[in-house]
Amino acid sequence: MATLTERFSLKGKRAFVTGSSRGIGKAVAYALAEAGAHVILH
Repeated sequence: MATLTERFSLKGKRAFVTGSSRGIGKAVAYALAEAGAHVILH
């Protein structure tokens, strides 16, 4: 059975995250990076 990150892999994708210095934005940035995305922070 595939793990959650394997099912929702973002490998090869880019994500631009605003408000990533704290709170929800920071958590989202970490989650996207964990899923394989190249994360650009603002």
